[in-house]
Amino acid sequence: MRAVIIALATSMVTLLRSRAPLHLEILALRHQLAVLQGGGRRPRLKPADRLLWVWLSRAWSGWQDALVFVKPSTVISWQRKRFRDHWTRLSRPGTPGRPRIAAEIRDLIRKMSRANPSWGSPRIQS
Repeated sequence: MRAVIIALATSMVTLLRSRAPLHLEILALRHQLAVLQGGGRRPRLKPADRLLWVWLSRAWSGWQDALVFVKPSTVISWQRKRFRDHWTRLSRPGTPGRPRIAAEIRDLIRKMSRANPSWGSPRIQS
């Protein structure tokens, strides 16, 4: 019985996996249609729209063929900008360098190094 359930589950996964590119293409085309029906001469893309296209470029290999209103190089530049902004935000915290060590711990380290001059830093650290 267990083998039958595993076989059915595997067949369902392969069935869904083979249709995944089709579903992604439908999603991409519907998104473009919704943006173009938004009104105005030039479609206005929001950050969520850009994020969707960056995600599609990573998840689906045929994303460039379905693109109508934006060049593929533009999507790649959005992805690079998002990556750059992410690392800029991560590396920006207030104080640069190592975090401060509490005064009690520093005093303990100095006390141990004076009491045991032959130990060295690896043994004190342990």
